[in-house]
Amino acid sequence: MYAASWSQEKSNENFIEPTKPEATEIWEPKPPTVTPGKNGAPPSDAIILFDGTNFDEWTSPRDSSEVKWTLNKDGSMTVKLGRGVGDIQTKRNFGDIQLHLEWKSPEKIAGDGQNRGNSGVIIQKLYEVQVLDNNDNETYVNGQVGSIYKQSIPLAKASVPTGEWNTYDIIYHAPVFGLYGDVVKKATMTVLHNGVLIQDHFELIGPMTFIGWPKYKPHGKAPLLLQNHNSEVSYRNIWVREL
Repeated sequence: MYAASWSQEKSNENFIEPTKPEATEIWEPKPPTVTPGKNGAPPSDAIILFDGTNFDEWTSPRDSSEVKWTLNKDGSMTVKLGRGVGDIQTKRNFGDIQLHLEWKSPEKIAGDGQNRGNSGVIIQKLYEVQVLDNNDNETYVNGQVGSIYKQSIPLAKASVPTGEWNTYDIIYHAPVFGLYGDVVKKATMTVLHNGVLIQDHFELIGPMTFIGWPKYKPHGKAPLLLQNHNSEVSYRNIWVREL
């Protein structure tokens, strides 16, 4: 915001170069104070979506019923296999967010390609960051771990060993639509995987699609969804900051 206003002033034909340091000091508005979390804990202004004690912030997207995933004694949750279990989604709707979560693939290796440790973090139920066990397991690179599924290949593969905990930190800005549904501004996503930048302010082409090209349709705020892709992937320590 400050940079934009500074740039606008510089472009003014009547701009005069300041001769005193005070002329370029900005004192208002003051940013809010946020207390950082320690040892992986969320910051003071975060919305806690999962702390390991309950599924209060989550529901089934199929029928709004209770979550059927497994709540573990170590403060994590695990995808539960079987008919009728399905994905889970937040009860709250979100737009622009900073999202933190931790995930791990099953320690027991089973399957290959897209059938090993597959899940997904789907923001606004439309835009997916892939979760996958890619250790000694090749697949198409726009569908590998850390990809924005079928759209953006990650800049690096930063996975820890199979069965250990990974972190995703995601900065997401929702698309902006015009009065008649036209895209005024595309969605963007930045992703850090275990502290490594793997998606750098990528401009999304549209929602995630398995077949065909992504195509934007107007939408507002929507839930965050965790995918059940028939693999016992686990999650913990999930929180968001609304931007």
